[in-house]
Amino acid sequence: MRVVSLVPSLTEAVAATVPGALTGATDWCTHPAGLDVARIGGTKNPKTDRIIALRPDLVLANEEENRAPDLDALRAAGVEVLVTEVRTVPQGLAELARVLTACGARSRPRWLDAAEEAWTAPPRPEARRTAVVPIWRRPWMVLGRDTFAGDLLARLGVDHLYAGHAERYPKVPVEELRAAEPDLVVLPDEPYRFTADDGPEAFPGLPCALVDGRSLTWYGPSLADAPRVLGRALAAARR
Repeated sequence: MRVVSLVPSLTEAVAATVPGALTGATDWCTHPAGLDVARIGGTKNPKTDRIIALRPDLVLANEEENRAPDLDALRAAGVEVLVTEVRTVPQGLAELARVLTACGARSRPRWLDAAEEAWTAPPRPEARRTAVVPIWRRPWMVLGRDTFAGDLLARLGVDHLYAGHAERYPKVPVEELRAAEPDLVVLPDEPYRFTADDGPEAFPGLPCALVDGRSLTWYGPSLADAPRVLGRALAAARR
């Protein structure tokens, strides 16, 4: 089996479960460290000619992370493409099982069982909190409706205020975000790299949680530790 992954989460999952199956991955596929495969460009601008030249049996993609024209070009060249859709934690776990089976996994990996167990009863605070969750600035963008990260946070007791927005990642002026008066501002380090010096200053007087973006947005082996990692970061939020 020769697999090319256009999704960092799936790259990590396949590498951990079916060693040797991956022949190509994007420049953004940073886990596992030291992965020695052909690099085929970004998630939004993959080099389809390079992918085709690798003669993959399967290309892994995601309906949100990858563009339909690129996937159509691969299919037109006779390449099989498996496209995942992940809007909730249970959906993510199910899609992982489907992907790993398609990549030749002979059994269900232990890390996937651990991830499912971790999310069966994740730790929650005594009281639910509201939050805004920026994912970009210049312009400011936040989590909106039907997002994996939003569902994940809800399972940890954090309800983000734009979950009912018509868009999945709306652009919202920072003044409006502050005026929404959330209990908490959640600042991940990807896709925009928020840090202690870049992000919290825009929300004076509001508790800000700097969280690991991989734990918040990746669906793969990191899901097993995500409740603990995120729970700790959310609890540590300070004004």
